[in-house]
Amino acid sequence: MTFGEVTLEFLKASKFTLGIFFLTLLIAIPIGMVICACSMSRFKPLKYFTGIFVWIIRGTPLMLQIIVVFYAPGLLFGTPIKDRFLAALIAFVINYAVYFSEIYRGGILAMPLGQYEASKVLGMNKMQINTLVVFPQVAKKVTPAMSNEVITLVKDTSLANVIGIAEIITTAKSIVATKAIIWPLFYTGVFYLAMVGALTLFFKWLEKKMNYYKA
Repeated sequence: MTFGEVTLEFLKASKFTLGIFFLTLLIAIPIGMVICACSMSRFKPLKYFTGIFVWIIRGTPLMLQIIVVFYAPGLLFGTPIKDRFLAALIAFVINYAVYFSEIYRGGILAMPLGQYEASKVLGMNKMQINTLVVFPQVAKKVTPAMSNEVITLVKDTSLANVIGIAEIITTAKSIVATKAIIWPLFYTGVFYLAMVGALTLFFKWLEKKMNYYKA
């Protein structure tokens, strides 16, 4: 199998890798905000339930969560998830929404109490305080941690191969097994490095754009 043919196969497989990546971000970022709000709620039953949920997700491997999401519905309710991509996406969204929620929570807790008091003195209501004072500062504070999680997500997409999704690693393993060549497995690193490199440049640009605001 030639270098060009392997590259073409990897480019085809990239649609699953990129699909999981972008859809996870699109869905997990807002859901993470909801989980963060629940974990900081003054309604204690909701706060405790959310805390247990976060503990379970953070305390178990993502690979295990993917397996549970894919197989559990069939084993427990007799209605298996037939779409492997959907099962992987659900697991990724749940996992990353929880981690994003903890990043948001850390950013909010890092806000000095004086910021809230000063805003109230200026006559701002709760909505104005959150949108005009809290959000800009929290966004800047959490950007480095968020960038780290987003870059980790790129590499974690390879875990989807545990349920047979034909992403880049799965495709490489298939080529290695059928063509008896090992180099395609190492070649996958080029694709991940390219994606991580692009994200690194993007977040560096984003951090520079946010430097106008001194927290």
